[in-house]
Parts: sequence; structure tokens; C-alpha cells
Amino acid sequence: MLLYTIAIFLGCFVFTLLTIPKIIRVVKDKNLMDDPNVRSSHKRKTPTLGGISFYLSLIGTLFFIRSFGPNEEAIYFMPAITVMFISGLKDDLVSISPKAKLLAQFCAIAFILFIPALSINSLNGFMGIDNIPFSLGMILAAVFMIVVINAFNLIDGIDGLASMVGMVISGVYAYIFYSVDAPFFMLLCFALLGSLLGFLYYNLSVNRKIFMGDTGSLLLGFIISVLSIKLLSLNTLKVVELPFLKENTPIIVVSILIVPLLDTARVFVLRILEKRSPFSADRNHLHHLFTDGLLLSHKRASLFISVLNLLFVGFMVVLANYLNYKWLLPVFIITVFLLVMYCIPLKRNRDRYEEKSEALKRLMEKKK
Repeated sequence: MLLYTIAIFLGCFVFTLLTIPKIIRVVKDKNLMDDPNVRSSHKRKTPTLGGISFYLSLIGTLFFIRSFGPNEEAIYFMPAITVMFISGLKDDLVSISPKAKLLAQFCAIAFILFIPALSINSLNGFMGIDNIPFSLGMILAAVFMIVVINAFNLIDGIDGLASMVGMVISGVYAYIFYSVDAPFFMLLCFALLGSLLGFLYYNLSVNRKIFMGDTGSLLLGFIISVLSIKLLSLNTLKVVELPFLKENTPIIVVSILIVPLLDTARVFVLRILEKRSPFSADRNHLHHLFTDGLLLSHKRASLFISVLNLLFVGFMVVLANYLNYKWLLPVFIITVFLLVMYCIPLKRNRDRYEEKSEALKRLMEKKK
């Protein structure tokens, strides 16, 4: 298994390294570049569609690891990720409506919900909830997956962030699925890790930069949402050993996804309070606060946020091994509250810098 895991990781890593330059060449030849606009973090046309390499490496991985899935999970994954890939690709090329994108997501999720092992039928005592009706479990899983998919789409705003956060989350899930002896999902995590690491090399490059685009962010969010549902649907009666108390599983899942979920919830609340559509565009995301409020580069902001994600998960997992949810939940809420409060001075700094920049522009225009 160790050799197989190494082979999957290195195979996806090398495959991504080799295919990205070819994708860049085609994108440039066909002029499918991403043009910068007012909200863009880049200043010049940049190749996109890096997510094509994710799709190809994942399809290849599913072929090689299909025998490790006791419920033939690979059969359900292939059409699901294909639907996500096609919708993301079309959105990158010609743009599609939010309704069409949401419909594609529901279609992809429908394939996954047919996997018996991914049915959420219990919360293992969290908040006193043990058994969940089958239909309610399906609805909860679908809604949760939609939220995670679009949350990842939203955090893909600066170089390296979606990749680094995705690597942190994939690494944590790989450890958990190794602990509970779920080899199919563990290998899937390592495949994602290899692909993201190979992509990150180009995403952070100056001369050969490429974005993953919606093709990549939607696919990445989809795979991570499936991994999250898998953890929530684990039958703890059959699991050998969880690295935390079983009733803490929902808290751990949210902790693992803290960056995309907290960022999405925060900007939606701010937009609603400002009497704007929660889907309207602005620069209030966490990554914007770090780049605009602390004047950090994309690399440093992405690294800082990713390390913060890892530290948060590590902290919660350690506590979840000793405290039950009655004690862990207040700690989780307080910690999240402190993170939200930390954003306030960052936003003030960002606003101050913007005011100085606007004042400088007006002064320069007067001199002209």
C-alpha cells in the first residue's frame, strides 16, 4: 500500500507537471487568456484552464484505484467529475448562468449520492442526534456539497490559495482515511495532493503562470465535498479507530473546511448587512484583506492562510480526542469568533490604504 500510495502521488504530480505546459501553449495559441478587470488580482492576460490537468489525472487515478473501493465508488465518480469538468470548462470559455452551473452541480452530486457508503444516517450522538432518516440525510448531504463546491470557487482569488488550502485539506483527510482503513479515499487524497503540488509550481511562476479557473476550482471543491461527506457518513461501529471522539465528527469536518466556509459565510453576511445581493462582487474576502490590509504578496497571503487552516485543524483534532462536543463546540465557536474579530482591523487597514491611494490619485490629477 505504501508503494501504491507513493506511485499515485508521484504519478499525478509528474503528469500535472508535464501537461500544464501543453495546456498553456494551447490556451495562448487559441487566445483563451483571462483578461484582468477592476477586481482582478493580476495585471496582464494570463492562461487559465489549469483544471484540465486535474480532471485527466483524477480520471487516470480512478482507473488504477477502482479495486480499492468496496462499493465500486470509481464507477460513480467518473460521470460525476465529468459533469463538473464540462460545466467548469464551459464557464471558463463562454460563461454560463448561475442557474446552469447550479444544475450541473446537482447532477454531479446525484451520482455520488447513489453510493451506499456515502449515506449520512447518523451524527453519532452529536447534539444528541443518532439516527437520521434516509431522505433527510440525502438532502443534508446535497446542500452541504453545494456549499463546499461554491465556497472553493469563491476563495480562488489569488495565486496559490485554492491549491495550498486544498493541499492542507487533502492531507488531513488522507491521514483520517488512513486511520480508519479507507484506502480508496486515502489514495484519492494523495492523487489530489500530487495534482495540486504540480499545479502550484506553475500557478506561482512568473513566466509560466496559469490559473486553475472554474474548471479546476469547481472540480477541487467537488472532490473535497465528497471527502467531507465520506467522513460524515462513516459507520463508527465498523471503524477501527478514529483520531478523535466519534460525536465530534461534524465539528472536525467544519474545522477542516474552516477557510472556505468561514470566508463564504463572512462575505455573505457583510453583503446582506450592506443591503446588497450575497452573490455580488467585492474585495471583502479573507485573501483580499491579507493582500490589501497587510500588503502581503499573493504567495505570503496564501501561505499564511493555509498555515492558519492547518493550525486550526490540528488544534481542534487534538481537543476532539479528549473533549466531547458539549465542551468542544464552545471552544470552536470562540475560536471562530476570534478569527472573525481579527478581520476587523485588517479591513480598517485596507480601507485606510484605499483612502490614501485615492487621495494620491486626486492630487496627481490636480497637478496635471
